[in-house]
Amino acid sequence: LKMKQTIVTLLIIISSLSIAQEPTKKVLMVVSSYGKDDGQTRPGYEFDELAQAYLVFKSNGLMVEIASPKGGDVEADQYNKEKPYNAIFLQDDAAMTALSNTLSTASLRSEDYNALYVVGGKGAMFDLPFDPSLQDIILELYKRDDAILSAVCHGPAAFVNVKEGDRYIIENEKLTSFSNEEESLFGKKWVPEFPFMLETKLKERGAIHEPAPFMLSQVHVSGKFVTGQNPFSTARSAEAVVEALGLTPVARAMYPDEKSIYAIQNLFNGTYSQKEFQKALKANVDEYDVPLIAIYGYYTINDEASDEKELLDGLSLIELTSPYFFNENLQLVAAKTYHKLDQDKKAKEILNELIKKELAVEKAQALLLELN
Repeated sequence: LKMKQTIVTLLIIISSLSIAQEPTKKVLMVVSSYGKDDGQTRPGYEFDELAQAYLVFKSNGLMVEIASPKGGDVEADQYNKEKPYNAIFLQDDAAMTALSNTLSTASLRSEDYNALYVVGGKGAMFDLPFDPSLQDIILELYKRDDAILSAVCHGPAAFVNVKEGDRYIIENEKLTSFSNEEESLFGKKWVPEFPFMLETKLKERGAIHEPAPFMLSQVHVSGKFVTGQNPFSTARSAEAVVEALGLTPVARAMYPDEKSIYAIQNLFNGTYSQKEFQKALKANVDEYDVPLIAIYGYYTINDEASDEKELLDGLSLIELTSPYFFNENLQLVAAKTYHKLDQDKKAKEILNELIKKELAVEKAQALLLELN
C-alpha cells in the first residue's frame, strides 16, 4: 500500500512538473521611438492601442515584452488617462516598468517570440519602416510556420520594406491600416512630413488593402498576418492574434468607445435599426461614448464625398445623441445639412429649438432668414 501511495505521489509530481514546464506563448509588442514632447515636437505611438492590446494579451495568459528601435523610455502622443484601458494599464507596475525600459530591437532574438504586434501612432511612419533590426525580426518570424505578424493603425508601416529575396512579404496578402481617407480627415499636421502614405505604399508593395469607412472597425487575417485599421480595431485585432496562436479569447465587456463604434457600424450597415440604437442608448447610456457618436455624425456629414444616405446616417447620429449631448455647433451643422437635403421643415425645427434654448441665437436667426 505504501509503495502504491509513493507511486501515485510521484505521478502527481511528474504531472505537475509537466504542466509547469509547458511553455507560455510570448508576444513582442513594438512601439515607435520617434515621439517627443507628448507628440508636439515629433509624433509618437498611440497609448490607447498599446494599452488595449496589452490587456487582451495578458488576460489571455500570454507573456508580453515591449520593444522600440532605440530601447529605453518612449513618448506617446497625448492621450486620455481616464479611459478605462489606459487607467488599468497605468496602474500595472510591471507594464509601466516595461514601457519605461523598452527593449531595443537590436537586442532581441526572434526565436523568443510567437507573435509580433506593432502598435500604431504616426511616429511609426518615421522610424519603424527603416529599422534594420526590426526588419530582420519580421523576416525571421515570417519564415517560421508557427509565428504571427500583426499590427494596428500605422503599425503595418513596419512591414512595407521587408522582402524575402526579390519579393515583398506582404505581396498578395489582405491587409488593412489607417486609410488615406482617415489621413485626410485626421492627419493634417504630420502627413506632409510622412515618407509615404501608408495605404498607398501597402498597395504598391502588392498588398490587397481593404479599409472600412473612416474610424470604423476593420480587422483582416491573411496567412500569418493580422492587421487592424485604426484605434477602434485594436482589441479585436489583439483577440485575432490570440486566436491565431490557437487560444480562445476570454470573454470581456466592450469599452464605451469601442461599443459606440460597433453600434455606429451596425446602424450604417443595416443590422441595427435607428429605433434599436435609440432604445439601447436610453437603457444603457453610460455604456457608450456619446460625444464620440455625435462627433462621428459630424464628420460623416462634413465629408465632401458623402452621398444622401451618408448624410442621413450622420444626421441620425446627431439626433440620437442630442438628448444626452446637445451641442449648438453640431445642431447648426445638422440644420444646414437638412437644408442641403431640401428638408427645410426639419432645419427650421432645429434652429427654432436653438433660439428657444438661447444657444447660437444670432447664427440660428441668420440661417432662418435664409430659409424663409
